[in-house]
Amino acid sequence: MTLHAPVVAGPDDYPTRRPGERWLKRKDPTVWGQWSPDAPLTHDQTRAFEQHGYLVLDDVFSPSEIASLQGESSRMRSGDAELDPNNIITEPGSKEVRTVFRLDQQNALFDRLARDERIAGRAGFLLNDDVYLHQSRLNYKPGFTGKEFYWHSDFETWHAEDGMPRMRAVSASVLLTDNDALNGALMLMPGSHKTFVSCAGATPDNNHATSLQKQEVGVPSQQTLSRMAEAFGIECAPGKAGTVILFDCNTLHGSNGNITPFPRSNAFFVYNAWSNRVGAPFAAKAPRPDFLSSRSPSCPIKVERGLLA
Repeated sequence: MTLHAPVVAGPDDYPTRRPGERWLKRKDPTVWGQWSPDAPLTHDQTRAFEQHGYLVLDDVFSPSEIASLQGESSRMRSGDAELDPNNIITEPGSKEVRTVFRLDQQNALFDRLARDERIAGRAGFLLNDDVYLHQSRLNYKPGFTGKEFYWHSDFETWHAEDGMPRMRAVSASVLLTDNDALNGALMLMPGSHKTFVSCAGATPDNNHATSLQKQEVGVPSQQTLSRMAEAFGIECAPGKAGTVILFDCNTLHGSNGNITPFPRSNAFFVYNAWSNRVGAPFAAKAPRPDFLSSRSPSCPIKVERGLLA
């Protein structure tokens, strides 16, 4: 793909963290490019992503590839991998690992996964640009004690606190365990990506320090969530290990807690268009740390083909 210059800062089309909550119409495409027969998604898949704001792709990675990723995931969680403690978030009230950030920088196999054409290539197609990792992380939801992730739009935070200009980013969740409605699978409101919820309330200093365990700032009100659910419905996105869920940066999503004995985990990559690199935050005094928002990527991802090594 041709490299594009970053977006030049201008008027804020998605103002948020103001005194009152508002609904704003999306001003950006969902699918930025034109479909063709050689695209990495079918025409029906592309239309479904544009309409619903997400797509579930079954059996993207083989059992042997998932077994290798599960092995590395367990090693990282065990404490043997010597991870940077600044990149680890624990469950509220316990030492159980909730999230490991900078996944691609801390593990060679997950770095290769992030660059795989089966996810990075599809993200680049949807965004019609070269891509880089805005964020990467390993999400755990342990059995019995895994806490919920409350409803939110990622773009609201990335725009307000990271300075992401446009809705030109796609998230990819690679399921490392079976995810179902019982152990806290991802839930989404299909079609919600076409409306930006401008949230009420200012951004506290160092908001990320508490929001990573429990997000309370930059989330829609219960009234808005109720209206959105009535308008769009709520869908669960279950899948077997090896499934990939692609979803638009503005799709409202969340997940329930896990009180089953069966843990839920996934590798999570945020692909941002190279032309959409972040600048100054739109609604915060200072940007979040680099482990949450890659602020100076040197070049786009080099997409890799073939099975994971």
